[in-house]
Amino acid sequence: MTGARTTVVVITHNRRDELLHTLDRLAELPERPPVIVTDNASTDGTATAVTRLHPEVTLLTPGRNLGAVGRNLAVRRVTTPYVAFCDDDSWWEPGSLAGAAGLLDRHARLAAVTARIVVEPAGTEDPIVAELRDSPLTGPGWLPGPALGSFLAAATVMRVAAFREAGGFSPRLWLGGEEELLATDLATRGWWLVYAAELTAHHAPSLARDPTLRRIHGVRNTLWFCWLRRPLGPALGRTLHLARTVPRDWASVRAFGAALAGLPWVLRERRVVPAEVEARLVVLGREQRRSTARRYVG
Repeated sequence: MTGARTTVVVITHNRRDELLHTLDRLAELPERPPVIVTDNASTDGTATAVTRLHPEVTLLTPGRNLGAVGRNLAVRRVTTPYVAFCDDDSWWEPGSLAGAAGLLDRHARLAAVTARIVVEPAGTEDPIVAELRDSPLTGPGWLPGPALGSFLAAATVMRVAAFREAGGFSPRLWLGGEEELLATDLATRGWWLVYAAELTAHHAPSLARDPTLRRIHGVRNTLWFCWLRRPLGPALGRTLHLARTVPRDWASVRAFGAALAGLPWVLRERRVVPAEVEARLVVLGREQRRSTARRYVG
């Protein structure tokens, strides 16, 4: 086992019981990974419970809800070469962290490996797994699995050096599809992402979530990503496609309004990806339009 080669980073907000269940599972792993939890301003006693029941965990309490940037805060404390991201309602199967570290050890330009996701309590594969397994992207022959254009943070182990080089998660996006921008910035720097079917992460979806707010953030962040990184034509095409296909309700109006409100900073920070990365995004876009696992609902 890899022991201290991989640190697990968890972000949480007002999900004390789910988090404690996750920490119990992580404490049982044979890899014995260090665990860092960023408590994003919970008001349900999360910090007290973690300190009392899991004193071995490094607990960060920034005092406000940082969203995905809570992971950045935790990665600053990481001293291992790899970091396994985990949500408060997900956990890693024994041996998977060791397997991920082994893949990253053997492939120097591999930034991240994403695991198979099993949904609990039914024990069934998440529908997104089929799309990861059948990714349409091609990559260099040394890749140990299907090449990916993005990743799912709750089921991914990443090289810390690559994460830091790409700048981590954007504070602008907060939460909701925040992985896409980081994945594309990694690709621009020559890093690769893969799906590894031999690794497994478990997910027991929490009921403590606001699906409408998640949709608002997801649509807004998709628009921002396109405007930040895609050439003008594809960015406009994706915008029009979303306008035609998202639910015609007030939540969608809010999402587009929030995206437009950010246009000044988007234009200041816009950096179009190289042609080879854009070609991958075009291929992925075709698959995403046919996807049954990726829908803006709620």
